[in-house]
Amino acid sequence: MTPIVSSFKTPPDGGRGFHRDMRVRWALEEVGQPYRLRLLAFSEMRRPEYRALHPFRQMPTYEDGDLVLFESGAIVHHIAQSYPGLLPLDPNARSRAVMWMFAALNTIEPSLSSRDAGYLSTRLGQLSTKLGNADWLDGDFSAADLLMVTVLRALHGAHILEGFLNLQRYVERGEARPAFKRALIKSSNLSRSA
Repeated sequence: MTPIVSSFKTPPDGGRGFHRDMRVRWALEEVGQPYRLRLLAFSEMRRPEYRALHPFRQMPTYEDGDLVLFESGAIVHHIAQSYPGLLPLDPNARSRAVMWMFAALNTIEPSLSSRDAGYLSTRLGQLSTKLGNADWLDGDFSAADLLMVTVLRALHGAHILEGFLNLQRYVERGEARPAFKRALIKSSNLSRSA
């Protein structure tokens, strides 16, 4: 079956790929898995049939046969586990990639919405130190990098990454990946067709 991913019919970000459904589409593009989009307006997310898929009425959802998932991190993890290409084969490296997936969503992403700019700066400094001069967080590109890059992209326009040039280049490397570009084009096309 072809997975179905819910997406905004009219993306609030104008198709720039800053919403969490981008993570899922990027992951599917990375592994070469075809998918369909279920385009929804905000009003359609309030309907009982959508609430049956996502109790919190948010984006995205992922449907594959009788499997229904919500929460972008869980969906990306499922895709990475189900298809080759987003998780290392070595068990220890695989566990570290999953650890970094959690770090992206549970350590770095919450700091972006903190009212304490120092807290965000501290977290970014710690991440910058860990990344150093490496291209990716732990060896080859993985689902961990996919999630971390999408989290850090939220800082576009805030100029804070200018103080962490290695993180800025890290995001640029992620955005340069062909799979990212394919997923972003789909976001952009959604915005133009609205």
